[in-house]
Amino acid sequence: MDDVVIVGGGHNGLVAAAYLARAGKSVRVLEKLPHVGGAAVSASPWEGVDARLSRFSYLVSLLPDQIAADLGLNLTLRSRSASSYTPNGKSGLLVERSPGEATLRSFEAVCGSLDDWDRWQRWYADLESMAAALAPTLLEPLVSREHLRVHVDAVVRGRLWEQVFERPIGATLQELFDNNLVRGVVATDALIGTHSSLHSLRANKCFLYHIVGNGTGEWKVPVGGMGAVTAELERVAREAGAQIVTGAEVTSVESDGKTASVTCGDSVFEARYVLSNVAPSVLGRLQGKEVHDAPGCQLKINMLLRKLPELKSGVDARLAFAGTFHLDESYDQLETAYLESAAGQVPSVLPGEMYCHSLTDPSILGPSLAGHETLTLFGLHLPASLFEGRNELLRDELVRRYLDQLNAHLVEPIQNCLAVDAAGKPCIEARTPLDLEEELGLPGGNIFHGELDWPFAETDDEIGKWGVETDVDNVFVCGAGSRRGGGVSGIGGHNAARAVLERI
Repeated sequence: MDDVVIVGGGHNGLVAAAYLARAGKSVRVLEKLPHVGGAAVSASPWEGVDARLSRFSYLVSLLPDQIAADLGLNLTLRSRSASSYTPNGKSGLLVERSPGEATLRSFEAVCGSLDDWDRWQRWYADLESMAAALAPTLLEPLVSREHLRVHVDAVVRGRLWEQVFERPIGATLQELFDNNLVRGVVATDALIGTHSSLHSLRANKCFLYHIVGNGTGEWKVPVGGMGAVTAELERVAREAGAQIVTGAEVTSVESDGKTASVTCGDSVFEARYVLSNVAPSVLGRLQGKEVHDAPGCQLKINMLLRKLPELKSGVDARLAFAGTFHLDESYDQLETAYLESAAGQVPSVLPGEMYCHSLTDPSILGPSLAGHETLTLFGLHLPASLFEGRNELLRDELVRRYLDQLNAHLVEPIQNCLAVDAAGKPCIEARTPLDLEEELGLPGGNIFHGELDWPFAETDDEIGKWGVETDVDNVFVCGAGSRRGGGVSGIGGHNAARAVLERI
């Protein structure tokens, strides 16, 4: 009998395996795909092309330094040279990593004054103070809402708790900023992977996780791509003694609360504890329960370019695409896209954002691709239901539309910049929520495995727990579907391992 069987070899499962094996426990990881890593992998989707793209998840913010230090991960996370660029007709809104004269000039050109820039600086200074206070609590047992509020109020002034936790983020942004474009740039962090109006607290939860990572909220580029993160986690888990089995699809999980049986093909593995690194709804099905999925809502487009395109605004493309390039993401455009998609319509204007990994980390491109660059686009407010019955057709239509919207800001069409594969086909691929469900097993393509939760106990009986518990005493959730899960963080894996070690 194993001490622990982990269902699913995504990054959180590997984190849990490493912690538990280092504590001397016998651990078995069962992964149905031929490789570990789940969505945190590097690969080339194009025949004969020597590139290692972060094919699904692509940036890292939430992975705590503590986990990297605890496990001895040899990772390099590199800052991008710009925070964001948002084209706006003949000009654009540039936010440098260390804001200087160019940032001030762009705010003045777009807004007509520096008032929104002054508010921007105060807002993000407060958010960073809050992030520094909240980030360490993500690796600790849950506390009450009131306890966490007092903790935040002690380090940051005024109404920030209300603005982030109690009042819809849309109302806060309308109050804070005058300019529609500025509001939209801030608002996108509330919508990545979340199908929500900005006037719902669902968006606030998404916003919180996007600005709290590692105490700074900065989203960094993993050198070597996301596969480098997974490779390190696999290395430390194996070195600690964890058994990792790929090509092993689990078909059922049974438990009486004291011992558990995990069926995989013709094999049945007995364990004292089971950790589920699959979505909670998938775990429910493995347990024979009736469950409901929370579908995803995004389109991911990967491209390889012979060269970066020139921008009509004259801004250096190496600066504009190094950070987040916001495409049709003003506040009003974001809210309209949500309302249209919630009504079952494909948005009339597609909001999306792009960045170029290779500008910050050229190591992902082989020697034969000297001078080439990658480009990744993440499309918002495209729920899985829109693709049902027409996945391929709508995928192709959306790719064309996104490229057309991008071309409105370019000197020449992006199609002219695309590299080609060994068969002479353009190096571009797209993945819808239904594609992610088929390829990765994510229900409805939800990148968070379900709805995000607040990082505090919702009820008194949750206080002191880890946010990974289920209704069965020896079955825990260790993935993105745990409380405080979502994103490439390892937090779910860490917390599930801690919960087990308290009991074993």
